[in-house]
Amino acid sequence: MKLRNSVFIIFLILVIDQYSKVFVKTNFILGDGVQVFSWFKILFIENEGMAWGTVIPGDYGKLILTVFRIFAVIAIGYWLWDTTKKEKSKYLIVAISLIFAGALGNIIDSVLYGVMFNDSHHQLATFFPNDHYGTWFHGKVVDMFYFPIIENYKLPTWLPIWGGDSITFFNAIFNVADFAISTGVGILIFFNKKAFAPIEQPKNVKFSKIEDDEEI
Repeated sequence: MKLRNSVFIIFLILVIDQYSKVFVKTNFILGDGVQVFSWFKILFIENEGMAWGTVIPGDYGKLILTVFRIFAVIAIGYWLWDTTKKEKSKYLIVAISLIFAGALGNIIDSVLYGVMFNDSHHQLATFFPNDHYGTWFHGKVVDMFYFPIIENYKLPTWLPIWGGDSITFFNAIFNVADFAISTGVGILIFFNKKAFAPIEQPKNVKFSKIEDDEEI
């Protein structure tokens, strides 16, 4: 698989990811949502940290996280370039391309969105306002896809610890970039043997000269 094919995959995911984020950011107020199906909602939230809302405490926590992401993307980009150069498995190349595109998509939010948009609290965000909500490298990642397949299910009271509590499955809210990363990691896990299969070396075929001993 050629590097240009990887670039196409990355470009396509970035376009879809950023379009969906900008659309939600400029058409939804923070916390607003649309019920698509009983098990699927578009729900606008902003993530200030890593996956699952994890944050690094302190005044420079967000900056440290963003810089770490940038270095991680550079490393993944080199891994992708090296993998395509060595013509390794298509499974591996596609997986790395998905992970790279997802990581880069969320970095764009972290680096640019703080100065590209104003606050989404009680108002629709606008492009490049005077009152932008943050600074460079301090943007928030936009999430919107919510799949509460089981929502507010009350557990039986006889269960220890959690008896009587209400649960929701699946309660994570994510974006296209997150989905790309998860898919790439999934390929590496479930197709591990194919992804990391050794490169097949061309077989050396020896041709022997056939001499005609027949007398003419």
